[in-house]
Amino acid sequence: MSETKHPLKRATVTLVNIATVGLVLVAALLGWDHLQTRGATQTPAGTLPPEASPTPEPEIQTDVQVGLPALTVDSSPAASGITRIATMDTIIPTRPRVDVSTYTVELGDSLFSIADQFNLKAETILWGNFDILEDNPHLLKAGQELNILPVNGTYYLWHEGDNFGQVADFFKVDPRVIIEYPGNRFDLTEATAENPNIEDSTWLIVPGGKRAIKDWGPPAITRDNPASAAFYGAGHCGSVYEGAIGTFTFVWPTTSHQISGYNYDPVVHAAIDIGGSEGNAIYAIDNGVVVYAGWSDYGYGYLIVIDHGTGWQSAYAHLSAVGVSCGQSVFQGTMIGALGNTGRSSGAHLHFEMIYNGVKVNPLNFVQ
Repeated sequence: MSETKHPLKRATVTLVNIATVGLVLVAALLGWDHLQTRGATQTPAGTLPPEASPTPEPEIQTDVQVGLPALTVDSSPAASGITRIATMDTIIPTRPRVDVSTYTVELGDSLFSIADQFNLKAETILWGNFDILEDNPHLLKAGQELNILPVNGTYYLWHEGDNFGQVADFFKVDPRVIIEYPGNRFDLTEATAENPNIEDSTWLIVPGGKRAIKDWGPPAITRDNPASAAFYGAGHCGSVYEGAIGTFTFVWPTTSHQISGYNYDPVVHAAIDIGGSEGNAIYAIDNGVVVYAGWSDYGYGYLIVIDHGTGWQSAYAHLSAVGVSCGQSVFQGTMIGALGNTGRSSGAHLHFEMIYNGVKVNPLNFVQ
């Protein structure tokens, strides 16, 4: 027997089916529209997509407190300043020496080696120690304690009654150089060139000061007036001599050619020291007349001086023996004496000088 369906029920099913179909159509239409929209914005084939704009990162603020502005840190190089590097060492800057120090002479020292050691001129060593060296480098001996000035210049002991301006003029410096030098410790609020207020027996450093070095060697002695050297010692000769005339050529004065001791220096040592053994022969460097022969009172021991009659004189010092006499004519290469160690000498050598028209010159420029 077939089932009979109720009319209302059939209508309900039909409406449900229609609604379902309608929803499917609406969804389809919406999907088509979405595909069209995507297609309109899609990049055509064969082209590159435009560079995407970077997405800014969100700022992160620190130390945000209620009621206070956020802390902003400037990390630029200008704001960071100079970076200090940590170091465990402390470097103390070198400061120039302003006070006089002392140095004890050692065996093998010379005036020039000591001067070099302290970056000074040799004459500064002499000027700072006249009481010990008396301007004579040959008086330097091991064990002596020398004053070492802090700068090149002179050292002066102030005496009561001295005139400050005259002292400065003598050493050829401006008086202010002495007053303003820190090592002299003047009160610059009170001391003036007119009234330096210096106590008696005060030692003054004179920066840049200079004076003549006392020459202990023989003076220029000519055959016309050899008696002018009478003050020099027992070896002085008479008044006038005639005799051999030089050739203007000069031979070496002894057997050794080695410089031993001091070389020529126009200020400190206007001669050369030639080494050798005591007793070695000493020769006349050119023809001439003997104008001094014997002992010297000024440190050169036994001494011979020859006048060559051409403006030239030659001197031979510290001899162990003198083989000629006053007024005697000698000829180039003649043996006149023997090398020695007499007078103020620190070892056997020949102290040899050449004088031309009264000026002591470097013998190494003339002897052959």
